[in-house]
Amino acid sequence: MRLSHRVSSLKPSATVAVMNRAAALKAAGVDVLNFSAGEPDFNSPQVAKDAAVAALGANQTKYLPTAGDPATRALIAEFVSTRNRIPNVTPDHVLITAGVKMALYLTMQALFDPPAAGQAPMEMLLPVPAWVSFAPIAELAGAKVVEMPTTTASGFKITPEQLRKAITPRSRVLLINTPSNPCSTMYTPDELAALAQVVAECAATIAPELVIVADELYQHIVFGGVPHKSIGSIPAVAERTITINGPGKSYAMTGWRLGWLSGSGEFGKQAVAAISKLQGQTITSVPGFSLAGMRAALSHADADLAAMRAQFAKRADLIFSRLSAIPKVQVAKPIGAFYAFPDVSAYFGKKSPGGKAIASAGDLAGALLEEQKMAVVPGEDFGGCGKNHIRMSFACGEAQIEEGCKRLAAFLGSLA
Repeated sequence: MRLSHRVSSLKPSATVAVMNRAAALKAAGVDVLNFSAGEPDFNSPQVAKDAAVAALGANQTKYLPTAGDPATRALIAEFVSTRNRIPNVTPDHVLITAGVKMALYLTMQALFDPPAAGQAPMEMLLPVPAWVSFAPIAELAGAKVVEMPTTTASGFKITPEQLRKAITPRSRVLLINTPSNPCSTMYTPDELAALAQVVAECAATIAPELVIVADELYQHIVFGGVPHKSIGSIPAVAERTITINGPGKSYAMTGWRLGWLSGSGEFGKQAVAAISKLQGQTITSVPGFSLAGMRAALSHADADLAAMRAQFAKRADLIFSRLSAIPKVQVAKPIGAFYAFPDVSAYFGKKSPGGKAIASAGDLAGALLEEQKMAVVPGEDFGGCGKNHIRMSFACGEAQIEEGCKRLAAFLGSLA
């Protein structure tokens, strides 16, 4: 039997693949240090768990409206209006989805069409390195992904000039992810304002259908002195921005599989209504009892959020100092999210003690797992200069960070 080209050509997620491999080794009794998982090691807030249990007890187990129940949509609209300062957001501008990945998938399906015969595809502009699923999700919708490369020296951020050169009449989406996965760097408010100005100017001239999709999943995990700012709060682009968020990372609720997308003004309302139709033909709606937990977290778990953020700040300082001390490793200081993204390319062309030739980040990560029992994510699938990097999640205890950096330093020092 033949499967579709769509699924046959789709690469599996590199992050999920490493997580699964590490989990399999642990299940087999191998003591693996896992730096691959992109999820907090903290428990979900107790107030969220209690609310979900109470909702189950109250038999909140029936279908909900496709976009989500009115109370939760109203709470998210208030959240987006007050915390993100995005104007003209009402419950009609909000769709609740089964995780942020689904919000991104549905958004891209709503914004892109496969190209007609003989026509060039519409384009998604993507600063790279970028999370491994951004490009495949856009490509599944028929988009051509136009990478805009960044480097450690630039803080993994594009410039306004770089963006202006990349925009063409086929530009449909600019994807902005700040704080960044995998880079853990952030755009400053002034930098976002400058990018927004370019979008507004080019939308008025050469790219009238250009939309910003802002993934702000890590907005509350910031600790480097740069305040988080939503690009959708900038008036010039507010009504051409779709903001995607959820409780998974900030509130340690990854397994709840909840997210949302929101727009502003008339376009935002139209986009949400259209994307809701897609959700109605896929998952129908999310579970009501889980939304009770999310409402409780958004309303009453700020103390939990602050405590987790303080721990991430300590871990960021620790892993940065330890990685910076390894000869020939370059690393940007994490200031948001919970990843370190060191450049290990100085060690390519060597051989491991186990006889593995190290020609790439993938080779290095594979040998590190087999020979040091330490799981990291190779950077190739993040795009751009990611091929020279590995990603290490510091959503783990300080003792594991210390031991992991020791193992990495010892492994790199053993290459010949």
